[in-house]
Amino acid sequence: MTLRQAQEKVDQWIKTFGVRYFDELTNMALLTEEVGELARIIARRYGEQSAKEGEELNLADELADVLFVLICIANQTGVDLTQALEQNLEKKTARDRERHKNNPKLKN
Repeated sequence: MTLRQAQEKVDQWIKTFGVRYFDELTNMALLTEEVGELARIIARRYGEQSAKEGEELNLADELADVLFVLICIANQTGVDLTQALEQNLEKKTARDRERHKNNPKLKN
């Protein structure tokens, strides 16, 4: 699935099951909440925090939750994520073409 297809699929889901998009501020709060849930899993799986007994650590599901809300925000604000990502990668390439290659902290 492409980003454009994902945006269309989320839009159709919202129109079919979600009634309408939550307002932008609500979606920003939801995105923050989902990122927090993702952080909890990362801290427990890859960091030093231990999981609680019976705690589910479904990284893929939390990443998908973050992506879903991010797509909702893009859809309701008219952002084409494919175009935005392409432009962002061009910006990063121009800015960081040699930066990371020359970073001694990243040497093996």
